[in-house]
Amino acid sequence: MLNGYQSKILQINSQDIEYPIPPNRQVFVLNLHCENSSRLLQRVDKLNFFRAPFRWIIHHSYDTETEALAKTFFSEINILVDSDVTLCELKTNGTVRIKKLYKNRSNYSINIEEMGYWTKNEGFSDSGFEKDTARRRQDLKGTKLNTCLVITQKNSLYHLTDKRDKHIDSISKVNYVLVEHLKDIINATFNYSVQQTWGYKNKKSEWSGMIGELTRNEADIGGTALFFTIDRINIIDYIAMATPTRSKFVFRQPKLSYVSNVYTLPFDYHVWLSTIFLVITVGIFLYVTVKWEWQKSKHDKMEDTSYPELRDSISDVAVLSFGALCQQGAAAIPACVSGRITTIIMFISLMFLYTSYSANIVALLQSSSNSIKTLEDLLHSRLQIGVDDTVFNRFYFPNSTEPTRRAIYLQKVSPPGKKDNFMPIEEGVRRLREGLFAFHMETGPGYKIVAEIFQEHEKCGLQEIQFLQVTDPWLAIQKNSSYKKLLKIGLRKIQESGLQSREVGLIYTKKPVCTSRGSSFISVGIVDCYPAAVVLAGGLTAAVTVLLMEIYIHYRSNFLKNINRHFFRNKIQERKTIS
Repeated sequence: MLNGYQSKILQINSQDIEYPIPPNRQVFVLNLHCENSSRLLQRVDKLNFFRAPFRWIIHHSYDTETEALAKTFFSEINILVDSDVTLCELKTNGTVRIKKLYKNRSNYSINIEEMGYWTKNEGFSDSGFEKDTARRRQDLKGTKLNTCLVITQKNSLYHLTDKRDKHIDSISKVNYVLVEHLKDIINATFNYSVQQTWGYKNKKSEWSGMIGELTRNEADIGGTALFFTIDRINIIDYIAMATPTRSKFVFRQPKLSYVSNVYTLPFDYHVWLSTIFLVITVGIFLYVTVKWEWQKSKHDKMEDTSYPELRDSISDVAVLSFGALCQQGAAAIPACVSGRITTIIMFISLMFLYTSYSANIVALLQSSSNSIKTLEDLLHSRLQIGVDDTVFNRFYFPNSTEPTRRAIYLQKVSPPGKKDNFMPIEEGVRRLREGLFAFHMETGPGYKIVAEIFQEHEKCGLQEIQFLQVTDPWLAIQKNSSYKKLLKIGLRKIQESGLQSREVGLIYTKKPVCTSRGSSFISVGIVDCYPAAVVLAGGLTAAVTVLLMEIYIHYRSNFLKNINRHFFRNKIQERKTIS
């Protein structure tokens, strides 16, 4: 009861209130016949005590009509759609008429709901009265609600519903249609305003864009979904996830040869060791056999052969083994049967290994790499990076504080002293198709362009890595808005009825499905042959170096011989002269 606490409530401030019990369990009871009851109502209104979850029971025994009574006491009181104010009218016949009071908006007229009645004999009867406040007051009867849209390109205002240029302001177009459905559900009139940004803090700690309108109470509803951030939670309320979309780095998987040496991948580590062991073991047996063969030839007279015989030197056996490993044949073979059997076994064994190796190389040259899975992998890869030139990307990338994300921005997105890599989405997707390029974009609009310009086999191997540490965007409203529950129910109906999925599907394109993997042939490039070219270049360098050394040794040897010959000749002449 408030009868004995009027003076106390008239003096308290909202900052000094201490609730002994939770607000949703507090019920205030007021008798309108009490002195200063009208003043008390005004004071309580300033403290927002008529907002949910507080409940009020106000009773009187006036003979005036409810409309006139409401105009006298409640015309300037903000009893909005989320309030729970019960008016009990005691009639002369002992009946109590019970009604609910609320306004659709501040300064609007009072709406009166007939809840039921109470009599001494029959008790309370509500005649099927809807108890849920939001459902009961869902019809706002054309109430004007200010709604703010974010449009980054002015031309989008003329194509909000015709599904043209779906990749431009996609999130705004989807949310506009959903908000229009919401308007029909709650039977309200939306007064739209347009901003170019969602809203960010400036140096004066003031909010710009759509959030600025919400915080200044210029807009009731944010008509374009926005991301959850810590600094926004305390100033606006999020009511529903309306647009399931993400902004991610999208790139085509680079060829395996671009990130790895494919010539070392066909065999497992243990197979490589086994192969080396096989070549060394067979080479040793072959050397022993050839050595025995030449030892025997010194004692027995051997028949002359038309083919060159393998000499019993380690270098000749090593060259033969290496030639067998590369399937290049042999310049000389053993003369005896045991040596030939050993050679044949070596060639047959290495032939199977060589066939497996070659077949695996062909498959690997056509394969893509999945080594880039995290932002750190992307940072240290040789892929170039581009970012869709949007308002939120321009804000979030420079303000990233996490080390890896910060490094990506400073090293690859906007290197100091160089032009930044923010670009239109069309240019980014075109470079994405060329390969070796990662593009950060909103996936729905981006995949629409991918579906239009990519060939079927090019759609395979697309990978995604998320950069922004945010969830799907949500619709927002004023903080502690009286329409919060009403709008949430309306948006939930839109979701459950399938309207949201339909509208999102009409604007956003899903990731293309790979239907022709392996149907195209990828030509071998310089990058694929790089390890082989390095081996060839190394071999040529070694050969030229040895040739130059041989030439140098040859000329040095001749030079020393000539000096010695000339020296001895002079000595001989000197001796002859003396004698």
